Amino acid sequence: MPKVRTWQLAAGAAVVGLALSAGAVTAAGPWDTGQRKAERRWAAAHQGTGGAHHEAPAAKRPAPAPSAPAVLAALGGSSTRPRAAEAPATPPASLAKTLGPLLADAGLGPSPAACVIDLTTGERLWGSRAAEPMTPASTVKIATAVAALSAAGPDHRIPTTVVAAPGARQITLVGGGDASLDRARLATLADRTAEALRENGTAAVRLGYDTSLYTGPLLHPIGPNDNIAPVSALMVDQGRNDPRSTGPATRSADPAREAARVFADLLRERGVRLQGAPAHGRAAAGAVPLAQVLSVPVSALVERMLTTSDNDIAESLARQTAIASGGRAGFAGASGAVAAQLRRLQLPLTGARFADGSGLDRRDRVSAELLTALLARSADPAHPELRTVLTGLPVAGFTGTLDDRYGPTSRGAGLVRAKTGTLTGVNTLAGTVAGADGRLLGFSFLAEDTSSPYEAQAALDRLAAALAG
Repeated sequence: MPKVRTWQLAAGAAVVGLALSAGAVTAAGPWDTGQRKAERRWAAAHQGTGGAHHEAPAAKRPAPAPSAPAVLAALGGSSTRPRAAEAPATPPASLAKTLGPLLADAGLGPSPAACVIDLTTGERLWGSRAAEPMTPASTVKIATAVAALSAAGPDHRIPTTVVAAPGARQITLVGGGDASLDRARLATLADRTAEALRENGTAAVRLGYDTSLYTGPLLHPIGPNDNIAPVSALMVDQGRNDPRSTGPATRSADPAREAARVFADLLRERGVRLQGAPAHGRAAAGAVPLAQVLSVPVSALVERMLTTSDNDIAESLARQTAIASGGRAGFAGASGAVAAQLRRLQLPLTGARFADGSGLDRRDRVSAELLTALLARSADPAHPELRTVLTGLPVAGFTGTLDDRYGPTSRGAGLVRAKTGTLTGVNTLAGTVAGADGRLLGFSFLAEDTSSPYEAQAALDRLAAALAG
């Protein structure tokens, strides 16, 4: 499919930029020529795809797109501009006339839901069945992101640690729940461990591995599936049998044991003599830290999760929410912790259910109203910790799961930023778009009982593009 050209993205950025005030740009930071530095670095890096039913991204790597503006008040927050200086709000009657027929597209099934709000004020501009709880598929990751950023904080980094028992004859690789751990960082941990053992004069050790941070079943309720690994506190390369793979791929049935095996090989390559095979179990009482590596900040994990719809990171972040809240890090504990964080943010949770963090579970329920409220909270200047929920949204025609959607003639290309959701018979889209009057709008569209994902996605894209200026 032809791609949108750079000038089109620049034009889209200019429209969005009309909403910015100088003081607000500074507050949104860190910025570099109008673009978040973290997002620019992340967009330039290799991105795998972990989302359900999403194809692997094209080989082409688009230029990084500008971040969503971080200056908009929502849900009762104060505006960044004097009220008198604001452009007139988009008339609800006009939206109903434009969006109503598009929502009636047969590709969206018998009863789709929709909600459109003004992110400057939090005012609902148009809706249809907006409060009806529906299966969100991967758009539930927006809720996971908000909860994790709120509970753990955007700067939190997830540790993977090696601890040593007294005497340093037994070391244990302790999983901290970092689903982004790859072989390069595991090799760094092996470097640090081998150096520490040499400094201690230890020539030979036994290696164990500890996954006790997580509780409950390893398998997601959908069972073994190429879209997600068994949910373990310790894994490397997301448990992929082929570490070079992206997107849906076969996974190890025991990611922790595989991570320990890889770590053992890395230690041997560094001259550490291991006695026996790695053994699963808790670290010894009194064990002390020997070496450690950290993930990128939660804010960067959120951006990666949303852009590529990464299910493994989503489940990790849901459990980080539970850990930060003092709860148990399993499916049930994560579900309760996510709901509790969103309740603290005074979001509309009637009928909501967070059965998992990724959206693979069909028992998840959210409303279109809740999804737009989550976006509004993320745009609220009172909650700068949530900003990467907006910057992580894929850009239409350019990045992540929207890379191959919205052609060069689409009004939404470069302007729509949205999280996709796809399960068999379920298609969803929720995000932001710069409207014709220069305002940033939040939208969510949910469709169930769809007969074709291609027809449903095209219909969702037409709805979002119709909002673009």
